[in-house]
Amino acid sequence: MDRSCLEYRLTAQEREQFEREGYLIVKEALSPPRIEALIQEVDGIHAKRVQEGFSPMEALFYPDFIPDSALFQELVAHPRLLPKVWGILGWNIYLYHAHLIVTPNCGRPQDGKTFGWHQDSGRVNQEVECHPRPRLSIKVAYFLSDCSEPGRGNFWVIPGSHLQDSLERPADGMGQPQGAIPVCVEPGSAVIFDRRIWHTATPNWSNVTRKVLFYGYGYRWIRTKDNMTVQTLWESSSPIQRQLLGWGVNCNGFFSPTDEDVPLRVWLQENSPEEAK
Repeated sequence: MDRSCLEYRLTAQEREQFEREGYLIVKEALSPPRIEALIQEVDGIHAKRVQEGFSPMEALFYPDFIPDSALFQELVAHPRLLPKVWGILGWNIYLYHAHLIVTPNCGRPQDGKTFGWHQDSGRVNQEVECHPRPRLSIKVAYFLSDCSEPGRGNFWVIPGSHLQDSLERPADGMGQPQGAIPVCVEPGSAVIFDRRIWHTATPNWSNVTRKVLFYGYGYRWIRTKDNMTVQTLWESSSPIQRQLLGWGVNCNGFFSPTDEDVPLRVWLQENSPEEAK
């Protein structure tokens, strides 16, 4: 990993914003040529699924997409985003969850119903006894399509709600909870968000097909959320990429890691010692 990535470390202002609001927008994380190349890969996956019988009118949720393209694999250790990820979670991390979403026009008018608000991680939110709930993981969402206007299948959030263990929804099922906003970003933007933030997907009422790549990073002792097949990439990966793709010396190394288990920590010890603790 090149030392030039250190200029993208999490700033004090970004940390304060993330801790306060639960999410952070990184503009121009992807260059226009890279966006186009990634769109081609996503369109190929979508076309194949449609050919297999998937309805082109439905939103495609496609997990375990990393092995499908070297371009997807490169983003696992994106030099502009990974420093912010380790700045939030630390160095004992890996990619525990990954999925891409393609959201076409839903073919129906807006109805004002309450969206499907939730926190990530399922049973964690019932079985871990603390307040607020632990962060445990974050996601990085790379937006390939133009979601700079509402109504384009935007990801909605309630800023600051990552510190709330419950959410009051409209009793009549109409409208959104207090403080809810759409995240409006241009192509190439990345959004980092805390798994605890109350958020939701929404229908796409526009003529712009929404395409987003989601990379979920968590601590190495967390189980994968998908039936991930990234092990096939270990041999061709750099040591840090291999860590991020779930490699380890043995099971105990996920809880009490050695230097061999976590080359990211070794790299930080040499290049940014204050972050290697």
